[in-house]
Amino acid sequence: MTMKIDRRSALLLVGGSLLAGAASSGAAATSKQTKAEKFLWGSAGAAYQIEGGNYASDLWVMEHTKPSIFKDPSGDAVDAYNRVNEDIALAASLGFNTHRFSIEWSRIEPERGRISNAAIAYYRRVLETIRKHGMTPFVTFNHFTTPRWFAAAGGFETRDGIEPFVNYCSLIARELGDLIGIAATFNEPNLGALVSWSPAIRPLRPHIVAARELARTSIGAAKWSPPMLSDFRIQQPIMIEAHNRAYDAIKQASAGRFPVGVTLSLNDERGSAEAIARKQGEVMLPWLAANGDYIGVQNYTYSVVEGESDLPPERGIELTQMGYPFAPEALEGVIRAVARHSNRPIYVTENGVATEDDTRRVAFIDRAVAGVSACLRDGIDVRGYIHWSLLDNWEWVAGFGPKFGLVSVDRTTFVRTAKPSAHHLGRMARRGSPPG
Repeated sequence: MTMKIDRRSALLLVGGSLLAGAASSGAAATSKQTKAEKFLWGSAGAAYQIEGGNYASDLWVMEHTKPSIFKDPSGDAVDAYNRVNEDIALAASLGFNTHRFSIEWSRIEPERGRISNAAIAYYRRVLETIRKHGMTPFVTFNHFTTPRWFAAAGGFETRDGIEPFVNYCSLIARELGDLIGIAATFNEPNLGALVSWSPAIRPLRPHIVAARELARTSIGAAKWSPPMLSDFRIQQPIMIEAHNRAYDAIKQASAGRFPVGVTLSLNDERGSAEAIARKQGEVMLPWLAANGDYIGVQNYTYSVVEGESDLPPERGIELTQMGYPFAPEALEGVIRAVARHSNRPIYVTENGVATEDDTRRVAFIDRAVAGVSACLRDGIDVRGYIHWSLLDNWEWVAGFGPKFGLVSVDRTTFVRTAKPSAHHLGRMARRGSPPG
């Protein structure tokens, strides 16, 4: 069972305004960037999408139930677990000064309360390698996937999921915090709310429910709630509380050595002002009110909103491999929307395009970065641009088809080949623009 859906639906498949400058417990980090602070340029990857062999994860179970909602199983992914030194060296050689990656919770804690010292040592080596190459490690503690035991206990559809997540974050901060440069608790925890506005998601919900039930019965669990495929209406308030508590725990365990925030999935919202306000009140504003030292902005396109739903893409416009509008200018719109509601620093933690035509990726980068430059000229505190992704990787239910990478990967030999877009973005990074 395979389906053609946009990336945001593919990623998740789930069913009043803040005052400008809303404060939080991390408000002390909202001062303007000083000349001593470098603008961060880099690329990103997520453990489950690139490492391969994450057997203890909730999605590994989902991938191997039949029929599957996943086009391809992740399998070895792009074997980044064994090639991480090569990948980090490649990113550094392009001229980047930061590298964003995630730690796979299911490797750290494959069974509840049983910590893998080998996994902690592995991620320490990853951090040390990033530091050795002169880059700032930007670490995501949870990028969608969780241990299968966590999903079987109800995930974030129950408040019982908060404590194990907080304990995991505290452990990572305690064991690895001396090497972390910037941290995010969650990657796109608002994604369920965002895709719920997509008309493409509604007919898929029965398939999601069926897939979850198949996975539950396949392992004999009483519950099965993988956060990536669960009900955002139940999850979101619980995840906000989990984030807030994890923020405090990370700060305490690391002695406040590095900034901690959250990354948000945001479209540039267009259409009815009333509908946009309702959507942002559900998708963005609750998370801007959460604890944090910065906001991570992740954008790929725009939405036209009317009533209680996004409209389908207009006919005749250029679409990406994921079926949504090619819209690099959307990034500027999203940055400005966040800046209207928060005075925290902003990092662009994901921005990119799925295409086989690398010339379109180069054009996308140029136009997106131009938007970042315009925001900087207007005094918005943007501190970095991180492109998604370094490697062509496994793209969730869409499998290995979509090509987001600056670097291609041979699916048989795993040989990496930098595309022209990689060198193009690297030249920008070496020049130091847009801040210059």
